[in-house]
Amino acid sequence: MPRAFHLPGVFFLFCAFALLFLVSLSLPYLPAIDIARVHFEGSPTTNDAALTELRYGIWSYCWYVTGGQRYCSAKGHGYFTVVYNSDRTSWQTVGASWTRGLAIHPVACGLAFVAFVLSLSTQITVALLAALASFLAALLTLIAFAIDIALYVYVKHQMRKLTGVIEHTSTAPAFWMTFAAFILLCLAGCTVCFGRRRDRMAGATSYPMAPKKLSWRDKFKLRR
Repeated sequence: MPRAFHLPGVFFLFCAFALLFLVSLSLPYLPAIDIARVHFEGSPTTNDAALTELRYGIWSYCWYVTGGQRYCSAKGHGYFTVVYNSDRTSWQTVGASWTRGLAIHPVACGLAFVAFVLSLSTQITVALLAALASFLAALLTLIAFAIDIALYVYVKHQMRKLTGVIEHTSTAPAFWMTFAAFILLCLAGCTVCFGRRRDRMAGATSYPMAPKKLSWRDKFKLRR
C-alpha cells in the first residue's frame, strides 16, 4: 500500500483505539472520563449523602458530596441509580437497562485494535481485512454512541423531575471521545480502501498498443 495512504490509515486507527480504550476504562478507574454528568443545587441525596455532582461511567457511577469527597458504586455490568430530593419526598431512578448497553464500548475497542494490527501489514489482502475491520468497528462505535445519547437524554429527563432541586445535566468527555473515535474509524476505513484501490491500479497490466497502420506513401518510402 502506498505510504501516502498507509501511514494516515495506521495513525487514524491507533488514535481511535486509544480513545476507545480510555473510554472503556472510564469510571471508576478514570474519574475524569464519564458519559454524562449532573450538577445539583438543592442538596439532593443518594446513599444517604448530600449530592453536588453525579457522574455516569461504563462500569459504575460516582457521586460527589459537599466537601468534594468522591464515592463510587460497585463495579459491574449494568448498574442503576436512585436520587432523592432533600426531604426525600421525590425520587427518580435510572435503571440498569439504560447502562447495560454501555459494555459495547470495549467490544468496539477490541475490534479497533484488530483493525490497527492488520493495518500494519502492507499486503493487499490484509489491507482489505483491515478496511473491513475498521468499518465494522465504526458501526459498533456508532451503536455505542447512540447508547450514550440515549443515556444522556434519559438522565436529563429523570433528574428534571426531582422536586425542589436545580440540576444541570451535560455530556462528559467519554461522550465526545466515542464520537471522535467513530469519525477516525470511518476515515481509516476509507483511507485503507483508497490505498488498496491504488495498489490494484498500479499492478494492472498495460496492454500493448496496436501498431499504427502505414499509409501508401510510408510503404513507398520503405520500399525505396
